[in-house]
Amino acid sequence: MTRPLSIGMTAAATSDDLFAPGLRRLSALATLEASDLALLRTAMETPRTYPVRHSFLTVGRPVAEPLIVLQGWAARVRILPDGRRQFMSFFLPGDVIGATYQAMPIATATVVALTECTVCTAPRAPAGSGLAQAYSVARALDEAYLLGHVVQLGRLNAQERISDFLLEIYERLSLAGLTVGGSFEMPLTQEMLADALGLTPVHVNRMIQQARRDGELMWKSGRVLLRDPERTARTIGRQSPQVTGAGR
Repeated sequence: MTRPLSIGMTAAATSDDLFAPGLRRLSALATLEASDLALLRTAMETPRTYPVRHSFLTVGRPVAEPLIVLQGWAARVRILPDGRRQFMSFFLPGDVIGATYQAMPIATATVVALTECTVCTAPRAPAGSGLAQAYSVARALDEAYLLGHVVQLGRLNAQERISDFLLEIYERLSLAGLTVGGSFEMPLTQEMLADALGLTPVHVNRMIQQARRDGELMWKSGRVLLRDPERTARTIGRQSPQVTGAGR
């Protein structure tokens, strides 16, 4: 279903609000020409909004079409037979869900909405276009973050995992223009964070309280403030992923 317009809000204003994060994020990945922007704006003029827990993809089932997230958060998730779950990665505004290159693609993971999500169909990019390059860089970044999670889960301690994860989210939301200083909206609960980082909710809570006492972050009312992201990155040895050369 499509979200109705709020009273006093014009259709143009609503569209601009929806366009902005996706356009900023894709424009940050590659140089988009006027024709690329026109394709994106046309696609974004027909958004669809889905509720929490909506499944965009189901593991083992066909991928109908790639989608651009305009608003909200979604996640790749695997639920074990005994009910335990693992969040493998997250989709934020400007990310593409279900981007594939093969014919008749099958989903390799289930993707569900963690918040109300507004999406649109990702337009087909002409070969050699800036939009095609943006899609390619987005896929490379997605792989880089997944590989980073392997290191995160395999070698970092609990405090380092939380810091590394929050820095990743900060970096990604910055590309979409969704950070203010070192702060950003964070709709995840501590239980969700635990299921992403292989920890217990109690341990996550303990580590966050410690980080607060150390003056590294604030987390209140769904918003996180990283007081000094660069210092935190140096402390844990985090390096932002580099997936393309300077000549792009």
